[in-house]
Amino acid sequence: MEERAAIPLDAETKVSERPDDHKTELRLWLRLLTCTTLIENEVRRRLRDDFDTTLPRFDLLAQLERAPKGMTLGELSQRMMVSNGNITGLVERLAGEGLIRRKPAPNDRRVQIVSLTAAGRRFFRTMARTNADWVGEIFSDLSVSDMDTLMRLLSKTKESARKAVSEGRAR
Repeated sequence: MEERAAIPLDAETKVSERPDDHKTELRLWLRLLTCTTLIENEVRRRLRDDFDTTLPRFDLLAQLERAPKGMTLGELSQRMMVSNGNITGLVERLAGEGLIRRKPAPNDRRVQIVSLTAAGRRFFRTMARTNADWVGEIFSDLSVSDMDTLMRLLSKTKESARKAVSEGRAR
């Protein structure tokens, strides 16, 4: 028994061992959080080990891959939901490595347009293909039917969360 007590439990396990203390909704939220954390941590580890890069760098390159004409720092900040300061540091490092380029916007020289270089595009596409394989591996125990059901239920969950957020802002 002592050995079991020494093993740290994740929040979902703690809740399942005391079901009367929490609502089903809380257990569901913790299950989603646990899954997200497990998957994100594994992707972070693999990006670091296989490409010597971070998830924020991967995410920034992914945003630029979707915007062939480039994006402003403000647009990147908004899409990635981080501060301009975080974006500026990432952009400087990636530009220094030759993966992205910066140029002043034609209508406002104070604004910079950031885009992928050819080397950045090749690097990102290699990582993206490998990342897709990792995600496929992570979900390999789910059938197509399981994934369809999960997508449908997560869509409902997302709508429910959006509604709650919207109603919360209206108060």
